[in-house]
Amino acid sequence: MIFAREVSDGLTSLVKKIDAETAKNKSAKMGSFVVFLTDDEKLEGSLKTLADKEGLKSCVLSIDNTAGPKGYEVAKDADITVVLYNKRKVEANFAFKKGELNSAAIEKIVAAVPKILPAPK
Repeated sequence: MIFAREVSDGLTSLVKKIDAETAKNKSAKMGSFVVFLTDDEKLEGSLKTLADKEGLKSCVLSIDNTAGPKGYEVAKDADITVVLYNKRKVEANFAFKKGELNSAAIEKIVAAVPKILPAPK
């Protein structure tokens, strides 16, 4: 689950990698989605274009108000928040201010994905 305030190159790179991880782990019933926290009425069309351009297949893109879903308490100063969870238990949580999400941070997030997957049999 990713919360984002706006589309950026770093976010696009992260979403592409998470989309690939989701597809790779389909048999483990992994899901992924991005919730854009914005009042920008033009964003829906931009997200459709982004999904097509980047070839997103598994990651769902959605829009909510700037405060985010009730009960999630997304930090107001976080530009991007990533929560990896399994069966309602948070296994990893990452928050980034604007401009902080870089390739090293993205790799750290992707490296944490196995924490939410079932143990190999």
